[in-house]
Amino acid sequence: MTGWGEVEYTTVRELRGPLAVVEGVSGVGWDEFVRITLESGEQRYGLVLEVDRELAVVQVLEDTRGMDPAGLRVAFAGGPLRIPVGPGWLGRACNGRGEPVDGGPPVFAETWAAVGGDPINPVRREPPSEPVLTGVGAVDGLTTLVRGQKLPVFSVAGLPHLELATQIAAQATARDEPFSVVFAGMGLTHPDAAFVRDALEERSAAGELVLLLNTADDPVIERILTPRVALTVAEHLAFTGGRHVLVVMDDMTSYAEALREVSAARGEVPARRAYPGYLYSDLASLYERCGKIRGRPGSVTVLPVLTMPAGDITHPVPDLTGYITEGQIVLTRQTHARGVYPPMDALSSLSRLMRKGAGPGRTRSDHLAVAAQLLAALARARQVRELADLVGQSGLSRTDRRYLAFDEAFLRDFVAQRSDELRSLDDTLERAWRVLRTLPRSELSMLPTDLLDGHGVQETSQGAAGNDGTGADA
Repeated sequence: MTGWGEVEYTTVRELRGPLAVVEGVSGVGWDEFVRITLESGEQRYGLVLEVDRELAVVQVLEDTRGMDPAGLRVAFAGGPLRIPVGPGWLGRACNGRGEPVDGGPPVFAETWAAVGGDPINPVRREPPSEPVLTGVGAVDGLTTLVRGQKLPVFSVAGLPHLELATQIAAQATARDEPFSVVFAGMGLTHPDAAFVRDALEERSAAGELVLLLNTADDPVIERILTPRVALTVAEHLAFTGGRHVLVVMDDMTSYAEALREVSAARGEVPARRAYPGYLYSDLASLYERCGKIRGRPGSVTVLPVLTMPAGDITHPVPDLTGYITEGQIVLTRQTHARGVYPPMDALSSLSRLMRKGAGPGRTRSDHLAVAAQLLAALARARQVRELADLVGQSGLSRTDRRYLAFDEAFLRDFVAQRSDELRSLDDTLERAWRVLRTLPRSELSMLPTDLLDGHGVQETSQGAAGNDGTGADA
């Protein structure tokens, strides 16, 4: 880390929430790391948020509670916050600043890196082209995650988004290549933090996990730092260590709320919903750190999870996230109310890079065609369900009633799985074929004839002998 300057400043004008305003500074730059010594000898740390002539606004990582402006000594490091990086992070559990909470020693390494990261030269970016299999059937089958992609999960309060995030973190693989997970929890309750540690214990013990947990009662500045520490660790594991790294960040709405709190303390002019006007560029500075670099091993894939306040997808956080990322996985109350986990809305979910990472030579040759046919049939089933609400099932044709049976089979046999169930891609696609066989062959127009013949799809599908067509057995 950069050495501390010889000068210590004692002229702290005021403490404002998580901020300290220091007067009379000279040669101090933005984002510089700061050491604050209290009268008792306790040391706290911070980052320079703003410099105006001889004034420096410092955001204190441990908060300003219990600090007396008259008894403070402030020293500047002359450079940004840096952390050790390397494989020593694997298997460790730390707080949002990277300090161990597992009873072990601090993380040591020969290499240090600035938490702000270095932007990837767009010319050297390599297009994502290989899958990250999560073991969650609905995700792998319909919204395949690709190495180097940023694919957010949109949820609402009360849905099991944390369970889904930890399940993906526990199960995800890059087939036979070195793979690691960095899990960054932000604003978690203590029971939620304990749940995450328990759910990921096996992966941590295997030396494949870095766990950063910021709880709701931790300082707000730490919450802003947590995803940056996570991405800095991931970048070194990937681009120097040659690993494929999945970074799971839950909950990015808590991160944005922390950003709004600091912005209000600084007295900045608010934008939409009182969030700072730079929310878009701040989120982009995190999400765009993922990817693959030409000529270097490894990749960084980002799965941010965010809760939409009041379920509003036009809220600034999901809205701006959607502009930056490459698709979304949407969880809904309607699916959750039907007792299905994960409560994913397949028609609202999308992976824009799926065609780059799925199909022949990557997953299975029938993958893309089966996914397209499932979504097309599901869209028709939704139309039929709306029609049934108007005219009743007695007014539906036999084919329409078969679509209602398909909709139920899709949820129960394809989407639904246990939160501890690791589902292989072959199992997922075979389930998809079983669900599709509840429909007549003539309705499967997006699947080529050779695939239909190879999977034994007949014109009279399973259970079609019933007069009302609803007896199909998924």
